[in-house]
Amino acid sequence: MTDTNTTSPTLTIGDKTHPIDSLSELAKAQLANLQIVDTEIQRLQQQLGIAQVARETFLTTLQTEFAKLG
Repeated sequence: MTDTNTTSPTLTIGDKTHPIDSLSELAKAQLANLQIVDTEIQRLQQQLGIAQVARETFLTTLQTEFAKLG
């Protein structure tokens, strides 16, 4: 016999937890919006990291060129 204990996903905010299925359509839409925004923030943080590495590389190259000038 297989135990089919399926629990529905829940959302916890602060000290309150509710099944996602019990949320209003507006609350579900806001949850989806938060997920989209969190994904975009993560993408932008990665882009910022890439830009910071590029900046350091450009600065190092510039410093090397300055050193050649004496």
